[in-house]
Amino acid sequence: MNILYCGDRNIEDGLIISILSLLKNVKEKLNIYVLTINIENIQGLTNECIDVLNKKVKENNENSFVKKIDITELFKKEIPVSNMETRFTPCCMLRLFADEIEELPDKILYLDNDVICRKDCAQFYNQDITNYEIVGTLDYYGKWFFKNNIFKFDYINSGVLLLNLSKIKETGLFKNSRQMCQNKKMFMPDQSSINKLAKAKKIEPRKFNEQRKLKKDTVFQHFTTSFRFFPWFKIVTIKPWNIEKVHNKLKTYEYDDILDEYKKIKLKGIL
Repeated sequence: MNILYCGDRNIEDGLIISILSLLKNVKEKLNIYVLTINIENIQGLTNECIDVLNKKVKENNENSFVKKIDITELFKKEIPVSNMETRFTPCCMLRLFADEIEELPDKILYLDNDVICRKDCAQFYNQDITNYEIVGTLDYYGKWFFKNNIFKFDYINSGVLLLNLSKIKETGLFKNSRQMCQNKKMFMPDQSSINKLAKAKKIEPRKFNEQRKLKKDTVFQHFTTSFRFFPWFKIVTIKPWNIEKVHNKLKTYEYDDILDEYKKIKLKGIL
């Protein structure tokens, strides 16, 4: 199974937890690629983090690996100038360069670092995507406000995306998305551009990217920012590495074994 993450040094906590969750639930070999950059005030992922995770995945399968790919030079050629100062880090847009990296396989599952795998995701990954550029699930909030088709929900969340890079190269989806991010300031620029420009996307059930509340059939839980309206309106942002809040605010203890393993890795002082 081919997996893709993207980000700078700030994603390391989430990256550890997310990969540990894959190790718990995915039985097949894991080929994990992590795109990063070093530019201005953005520090790339450390080799120490990648080395620790690479050793960890090999404990499950000696053929699995975690590999860092520095795409600084690619990024410099197409800097998303119109969106560099938005509240969303420029590293969110690194996934849009995946079509430019020859060593990435044609079929790869992109995950945000705040996504936890709760069940085996083979059903999602192994589906036939020959005719699709991307496969994802509806964005919990965005589906109501952003639509290309006024008659149905079609706005997907970009935190869990099964990518057909061969098809994406053919249609120019990511190339055109990068150009849009260069020239047009947008809310959630990478997600907005993908939704606007994708010609062949498939929408899967919510269980493959649960952004709201854990359910019995949840395969991937995505710890996105959410809104609470009762007894008063408030914005809630709790990430998997905010362990105390995960327990006390979300009342979630589902991942304690994974979080305990994460704490052990952190306590070793390597990261």
